[in-house]
Amino acid sequence: MRFSLRIFLGYFLIVAVLGWYVVDLIRNEIKPAMRQSAEEIMIDTANLMAELIRPDFVAGTLGSGEFARAVEDYARRSPNARIWGVAKGAVDLRVYATDARGIVVFDSTGNAVGQDYSQWRDVHLTLRGQYGARTSRHEYADEATTVMYVAAPIRVDGRIAGALTVAKPNHAMQPYIERAHGKLLRALVLIVGLGLAFGAGFSWWLSRAIGRLTDFAHAVSAGRPAPVPALPGNRELAVLAQALGEMRERLEGKAYVEHYVHGLTHELKSPLAGIRGAAELLDDDLDPAERARFAGHIRREAERLQSIVDRLLELARLETRQALATHEPVSLADAANTVLGALAPRLDAGRIGLELAIPPDASVTGERFLIEQALRNLLQNAIDFTPPDGLIRITATPDGDGWTLHIHNDGPAIPDYALPRLGERFYSLPRPDGNQRGTGLGLALTRTIAELHGGGVTVTNHPAGGVVAMLRL
Repeated sequence: MRFSLRIFLGYFLIVAVLGWYVVDLIRNEIKPAMRQSAEEIMIDTANLMAELIRPDFVAGTLGSGEFARAVEDYARRSPNARIWGVAKGAVDLRVYATDARGIVVFDSTGNAVGQDYSQWRDVHLTLRGQYGARTSRHEYADEATTVMYVAAPIRVDGRIAGALTVAKPNHAMQPYIERAHGKLLRALVLIVGLGLAFGAGFSWWLSRAIGRLTDFAHAVSAGRPAPVPALPGNRELAVLAQALGEMRERLEGKAYVEHYVHGLTHELKSPLAGIRGAAELLDDDLDPAERARFAGHIRREAERLQSIVDRLLELARLETRQALATHEPVSLADAANTVLGALAPRLDAGRIGLELAIPPDASVTGERFLIEQALRNLLQNAIDFTPPDGLIRITATPDGDGWTLHIHNDGPAIPDYALPRLGERFYSLPRPDGNQRGTGLGLALTRTIAELHGGGVTVTNHPAGGVVAMLRL
């Protein structure tokens, strides 16, 4: 499982569990809170009715007095109210009163008159001067039939002469409880949804930073130039990226020096041996012609040494760069014409023909000097391996978000064993004309330039004959 997915699932699990816990806690508090609020209102109602019933209670006219008629009128009322979206079409308070012994003397339903309610908590406690209330089920097996009872004392001449109880079925509050539960459920869904979105965004942000760091590590391990990724939003990963960059520079520097010293030592042996041999022969008694020939050999070998050193310095300078210094639009046709103008004497000397077919819109973003240098290296190789009266074709084709230059010459095919090694430092093939082989640094320089421009170099044998070098920028 991917690291980012683990973070996302862990974060989502925490948000979901925490959201459910909070919602469930509030949900479990809704029913008691609503009943407590209703009980507080019923206390006021019971005490008010206890005062209203007292005249009829004292007069003994509870069955036909003003209070009884008022309760009957109340029972016939239809409020036709909508309370926060919940319809209320009928009243549901029940009222009953008992005497000092707990015997029911008035019941708005007319069902309990004469019954002994002295053992019910609402009546029992109220007749003893305490707060009396209870919740009982109308049907024992059905919790939905619970009714809340709240009583208040009926006082006559300062003594408790009876108790008045108001009762309200709890199912009347159920729509409001369910409505609140629905809102909480929607809130939970919203919280979890936001948690999902935030968790996904956070996981993407973190995995993107880790992915950039991983790509950087892969580029370093592959030896490709890559800038240290900037991770301003994540200090820890930014510090790690910087540490990896410093480690790369130190390791690359060590390996770079070891590799170059080994290659340079091997490459310098041949010209140094030629110079030493020619110098020893100059000590002999030679005629002027022989002396001039050996002196010329020393000069040519010294020039070769200078060329190797210059190319190595140039390659070292490029390989230590992790990004381009400038970014400007470069016309490939203009760059090719500039290079061909500089190499025209060599083309003429070798009687080499040229076909140039680069579209006018072929343009890339990069450093013009480096692009021209890469083209010059490939064209010099093409000239070196093209026979007299041969032909070099230069074309360009779009390639994804860039362009690929094709430089095709009529020279001999490259042996299969040599194809994988092209581009290695100090590896080169002998020229067809018998001239001294090159250093192999030109193609290495070109490859480095192409990689700085997000591309690469491929040299292969063309199916129709000859060799084609492809420079992608």
